[in-house]
Amino acid sequence: MIIVMSTEASEDNVLEVLRRLEDRGYGHHISRGVERTIIGAIGAPDGEKRAVAEQLGQLAGVERVVPILRPYKLVSREHHADTTTVNIGSFSFGRDRVGVIAGPCSIESREQILEVATKVKAAGAIALRGGAYKPRTSPYAFQGLGKEGLELLKEAGAATGLPVVTEVMDLRHVEVVHDFADCLQIGTRNMQNYDLLREVGRTSKPIILKRSYAATVDEWLQAAEYIASAGNLQIILCERGIRTFETATRFTFDLAGAVHARFETHLPIIADPSHAAGNHRLVGPLAMAALAAGLDGLMIEVHPHPDRALSDGPQSLTPRRFEALMASLAGAARAAGREL
Repeated sequence: MIIVMSTEASEDNVLEVLRRLEDRGYGHHISRGVERTIIGAIGAPDGEKRAVAEQLGQLAGVERVVPILRPYKLVSREHHADTTTVNIGSFSFGRDRVGVIAGPCSIESREQILEVATKVKAAGAIALRGGAYKPRTSPYAFQGLGKEGLELLKEAGAATGLPVVTEVMDLRHVEVVHDFADCLQIGTRNMQNYDLLREVGRTSKPIILKRSYAATVDEWLQAAEYIASAGNLQIILCERGIRTFETATRFTFDLAGAVHARFETHLPIIADPSHAAGNHRLVGPLAMAALAAGLDGLMIEVHPHPDRALSDGPQSLTPRRFEALMASLAGAARAAGREL
């Protein structure tokens, strides 16, 4: 349930509501708007909700108490009507501008990551992505450079002034990835790794949560709720395609599901057309469709030599193709009333 404070509520009124919730064993999250403060109560047993709601409704400064019917409480628009802004570096996702995060699937060498970082920055990317720890279907495929990769990624980010985004795969890696990255990514295979979601929820860094290729929108949002319930609401959702019967593409880009999620959650949503397509020729059209549909940004894979890439070469754009795509995306963004 959520407790909506009146416009005249004092800080003491808010603290009294929090004290009552804590006395009953409930968690809480405060959302302070321009006019009102909203308190989300977490962990309320169904049998107690009505009685507790009636009691809280009598407290000074409380305007109303509203039950939340969605299984995801904190990330729902019932809890927070306006889209939340999430910063990666100085760029804010969820406002009038859309941003593009770009870089290689895997960090392979110092020369590779520095070249990509320089070129995607020149083309207009707002953040650099790159995998240091890579989840691969085959245990014999390239698994990433680990901590060395993180060091190279941070060096490339510092050299270009770009904040860096990288995936955390394991509870044991959270601390070291947190130390090197500006934003932590949860990949599709870990979307329902609930221990990992709770752990990144305890950090102070923004989180990109990719949708699992076998997850419904409801399951995706409930995974975000795990992160939020641990204390971190700086979450960006990423649609990256789901597995269907179609074999012409690597996955099926569920743009309808992503747009539906925008009505359900206040979290910003971006798209990863590279993984959805699995083919560099499809990345541009899917990217333009995502921005025209009103999503908040993109994550695109770029490699200087896709034919030599150690992972995901077929879906990677060359720096020249990425530059050309960036030049064409502004029109798609304007179609949705946004700027690139």
